[in-house]
Amino acid sequence: MNKYGRELDLILLLTDNKDYTTLELAQRLGITRRNLYYYLEYLRESGFTLIKNGTTYRLDRHSPFFKKLHESIAFSDDEATYLYRLLENGQKKDYQAQSIKAKLERYFNLEALTDVGQRKRTEQNAVMLKEAMRQRKIACLKAYSSPHSKTVSDRLVEPFLFFNDDMDVRCYEINSHSNKTFKPSRAASVEITDVEWLNEAQHKKIYTDIFMFSGEERHRVSMLLGRLSHNLLLEEHPLAEPFVQPTDNPEQWLFDTEVVSFLGIGRFVLGLYDDIQLLGNEAFVAYVEEKVKGLVDRQVNRLVCRQVDE
Repeated sequence: MNKYGRELDLILLLTDNKDYTTLELAQRLGITRRNLYYYLEYLRESGFTLIKNGTTYRLDRHSPFFKKLHESIAFSDDEATYLYRLLENGQKKDYQAQSIKAKLERYFNLEALTDVGQRKRTEQNAVMLKEAMRQRKIACLKAYSSPHSKTVSDRLVEPFLFFNDDMDVRCYEINSHSNKTFKPSRAASVEITDVEWLNEAQHKKIYTDIFMFSGEERHRVSMLLGRLSHNLLLEEHPLAEPFVQPTDNPEQWLFDTEVVSFLGIGRFVLGLYDDIQLLGNEAFVAYVEEKVKGLVDRQVNRLVCRQVDE
């Protein structure tokens, strides 16, 4: 118990919005640096991503462990930004709102929203992109910073849809010949070219399923729900109601819908597997079977390791 208590304390320290050296961490935990390295290695093996900056360490909040935890209890980046903007439009003397804003700024790194110059540039970029949409012209996102490719470059795009309170814009990118979602805040500026849209037929609007996952591709899934899974589905995801139909069995309901990702609906099914019968989409059935097999394999390995230790 002392071991796991220290590991939990270490996680809290590494997510404390501050970088600590190994010496500082060891002193705070009351252990040697040698033992600390064992703890750090254990965290890596458990799904945490450690960021080392010189001689200091911290945990990446995008670590797989945190992602799994956040799926059910935390805000997404877009949800946090949306909430921040709502609070910002409220009363300036509402100190509780200001406290929540400060926490959102620290945890979700919302420096762009707190920087007046950055905010004005983002708003101006959105205005230019909307004008490009109105004129059906190709726009250039100047010096666009991409966290995925880790590059800064100009992007020629055909903008055709704003969403998430104008924080995101759906565009057809000329060079990659594909639809992508861009953030106006990540461009230094936006220029409207004289070239009209060339790929309007390829523009695909993004679809958001009832589990709040967004994308272009949709996958139809069908299943029978028992009373428990039926009630929980409607309580947790009210948008599912139009896709639920009664059956001849008063204790079962047919749930048939389209989803963008198997993650959201998969989590629901796995949590209530004994009250749900899968009917359609072989790919989704294989996805669930793979998740169950992975869980069983991990449990077996854990038991084997425990027996070996004993």
